[in-house]
Amino acid sequence: MAASMASQAAVRGLRTTTTKHVFLDKLKYTWLNPRRWLNLQEYQSKKLMQDSGVAVQRFYVVDTASEAQEAAKRLDAKEIVLKAQILAGGRGKGVFDSGLKGGVHLTKDPAVVGELAKKMLGFNLTTKQTPKDGVKVKTVMVAEALDISRETYFAILMDRACNGPVMVGSPKGGMDIEEVATTTPELIFKEVIDIFEGVRDDQALHMAANLGFKGPLQRQAADQIKRLYDLFLKVDATQVEVNPLGETPEGQVVCFDAKINFDDNAEFRQKDVFAMDDMTESDATEMEAAKWDLKYIGMDGNIACFVNGAGLAMATCDIIDLHGGKPANFLDLGGGVKERQVYEAFKLLTADPKDECLSEPEEEDLRKLGSAR
Repeated sequence: MAASMASQAAVRGLRTTTTKHVFLDKLKYTWLNPRRWLNLQEYQSKKLMQDSGVAVQRFYVVDTASEAQEAAKRLDAKEIVLKAQILAGGRGKGVFDSGLKGGVHLTKDPAVVGELAKKMLGFNLTTKQTPKDGVKVKTVMVAEALDISRETYFAILMDRACNGPVMVGSPKGGMDIEEVATTTPELIFKEVIDIFEGVRDDQALHMAANLGFKGPLQRQAADQIKRLYDLFLKVDATQVEVNPLGETPEGQVVCFDAKINFDDNAEFRQKDVFAMDDMTESDATEMEAAKWDLKYIGMDGNIACFVNGAGLAMATCDIIDLHGGKPANFLDLGGGVKERQVYEAFKLLTADPKDECLSEPEEEDLRKLGSAR
């Protein structure tokens, strides 16, 4: 089914499932460590897929150079890839303070794996998405490198317009899906999934054919699609995005890279998944805000935004920008806010040195509110 306006909207929805993307599209501001509800490292997402029978590369996760060397021997692969495990993107073009360039390295010589890992582990990796001092690398993924003869795009996401999950796919993978939707919308395909029935065999095969898989590979791709949907349900995901879903010269269909978004309301029944949350790279202010169920994102301006409702917050940021200012943050109190949350929100704002300071009478009023609590 060729892409319609609805399917293009679904694709755009892939990039607006987090506050970060909504604001990047709308406001074009500089961001400081935007918060995500659940932060998983690449290897953790791969492990979830592996546990659901999804085809991924063989890999090991190590935290010492000697373990990396041993992992390379155990893989016994033609080519090995080392990936620094940090949450920021752009690792391939990043730079370590050890002098090593690139957070992703390919090698056909297992003997050099230990040396590469030694220059990664314990050192800071700086990319276009990290703070200027970079992020310390504590673990490295040592994986089997596979050749990719063809790349496709596949995702499952919750779509309000369809009142349930949809599959979105394209034979043009390995690139920004928004660009594909803009330049060649006819190459975006969408299938609505009946939440009670799940992904039917004919739907999976149809999507696999639309992705360009032929012969035995079509059946193999359809099987991977059904397994990805099983994972989607199993972990209470709001989105599972695989880019690329690749085809190898040996005739394998493999999920090479994936992004999984989770429903934070399902934390009570997904304790094992949420226990994997990696907060080591999260901003301390955002972590403190989350403790009080406040939605906070740091920005690079000096005018604090303290708003009830995300829509009103965006409008407020627009007005500040319109009049030549820059917001220092986005802080949404949300519905049903309590007095203590308001107090803690004021504390967060006044603790930020970028924000315009309160007058002495205002500070005294805030102290009185805190002591009344």
